[in-house]
Amino acid sequence: MLDAEDLHKRYGRNQVLRGASLRVWPGGLVAVLGENGAGKSTLLRILAGAEAPDRGRVRHQGSVGYCPQEPLLYGQLTLDEHFRLFGAAYRLPSAELRRRGERLIERFGLERHRRTPVEALSGGTRQKLNLAVALLRDPAVLLLDEPYSGFDRDAYRQFILWTEEAKRRAQAVVLITHLLLEPGHFDVALELRDGKLEVADG
Repeated sequence: MLDAEDLHKRYGRNQVLRGASLRVWPGGLVAVLGENGAGKSTLLRILAGAEAPDRGRVRHQGSVGYCPQEPLLYGQLTLDEHFRLFGAAYRLPSAELRRRGERLIERFGLERHRRTPVEALSGGTRQKLNLAVALLRDPAVLLLDEPYSGFDRDAYRQFILWTEEAKRRAQAVVLITHLLLEPGHFDVALELRDGKLEVADG
């Protein structure tokens, strides 16, 4: 589903990745932890194809969804307008777009925000929309960078329920986080340390 091998990345004199490797299977839920500046977001951008490694390779099977830490949203567009825009970009048929959109709106409690411009939404609600846009494509592999930053308790619970649903649907999920709230929920927890991925302690 996702296979990354021997990834290296340098910015000037800063060697961020030093042979990081990762394999995720269908239905796999993998958490990647690490200190600030360890290179977690760089790793995720490379896995998503948004950035090229200096060395190494990444292979995917199926479509990829990418949810960066900073929402990639348009301030003057509403939730419904975002769904129509990204639905067109993903070439989703109208009926399929409506079905997926309504399911995501219900899952993350976005109904009352659907006609509000993004610039008027709270940070947590923007993050929920950012995640919903990534999920709209129903990707085989989903790459999430701090996806529940700013979530309240109910939104986090809905996110966990979604991950369980993703496992049943054989979607692969890689989640970058600085805080693993429910380590037993993940199949594997890895730590990015000195540019390499290792099984996290505990």
